[in-house]
Amino acid sequence: MREEYELEVLEHYNIEVKSTRRIRGAFFCDTNEGTMLLKETRISGRRAPFLYLVLSRLEERGNVKVDTPVFAEDGELLVTSGDGKVYMLKKWFPGREMDIRQETEIVRAAEEMARLHTELCRIGIREPEVRGDVRIPEGKDPVEEIRRHNRELKKVRTFVRNRVAKNEFEYLFLESFEKMFGLAETVLARMEHSSGSDLFAESVRQGRLIHGDYNYHNLLMLRSGMAVTNFEHMRADIQVRDLYYFIRKAMEKNHWKLKTGQRIMGAYENIRQLDSAEREYVGLCLAYPEKYWKTVSGYYHSNKAWLPEKYVEKLELAVRQADEKNEFLKELFGLKI
Repeated sequence: MREEYELEVLEHYNIEVKSTRRIRGAFFCDTNEGTMLLKETRISGRRAPFLYLVLSRLEERGNVKVDTPVFAEDGELLVTSGDGKVYMLKKWFPGREMDIRQETEIVRAAEEMARLHTELCRIGIREPEVRGDVRIPEGKDPVEEIRRHNRELKKVRTFVRNRVAKNEFEYLFLESFEKMFGLAETVLARMEHSSGSDLFAESVRQGRLIHGDYNYHNLLMLRSGMAVTNFEHMRADIQVRDLYYFIRKAMEKNHWKLKTGQRIMGAYENIRQLDSAEREYVGLCLAYPEKYWKTVSGYYHSNKAWLPEKYVEKLELAVRQADEKNEFLKELFGLKI
């Protein structure tokens, strides 16, 4: 039944669909205008024009391959199916997801990120250009974000302490809390005395855009080059937040291997040089126990009557990797926490 709804959505576009096939979470379409992807989306109708404006300009410049949205016949970028789901049709590329365990592909992804950041600055999107009353979405001040995370960690500790019958996850959380919260508070103090907040304010003022979810799931390896996809989290923010996030995801899969981290930084800076404030920001973001906080937060907001084994595994990994990161941060960023 769902496939019928998706095929119905395609009828709203002025294209000839030659064939379709389902891929993970989406519909792959071969059309008379090239390869396209139909995918359910949570992006709002107010934000979609901003997404199109940025991606269409990147596409026009031709230096970065991106999945530009396609307009339906009624001039809208979003189409609602008969079952109430919202879809977006995007230009797509025949390729495969990058392999986060292949160092050569990690390096290419870092280069592509720097290229994307450079192009996002060059196209110079400003709010008056965005149709209607849409504002360019903004990220969060890094100091305020860490403060919020730390408050939540303390809140969860209070909750767990008051639980009479504790499970394996909760015992592990209480056992590791002092060490991990101490690390979180140390990073907060360092971030408060850094240029992070000023860097954020300047990035927003200048409208510097980031991808917002730059990871291997959103990078396609093509016969020639790469394509960057799924810009739904794009916003004005410190651009090297993308770099921090990519390094963290890559290093978690590669055991914080120093050589790999050095190659990522080198590849990025071959195209876009970091200043001292940006470098410090990336290092401090990496030092923060993000995976620990995210796992704890996910558990706290879940159905605690049933404990998935993955929560315990993730928490154990987060605690173990906090130690693995120390040498990495010291060697790559000169950072001692």
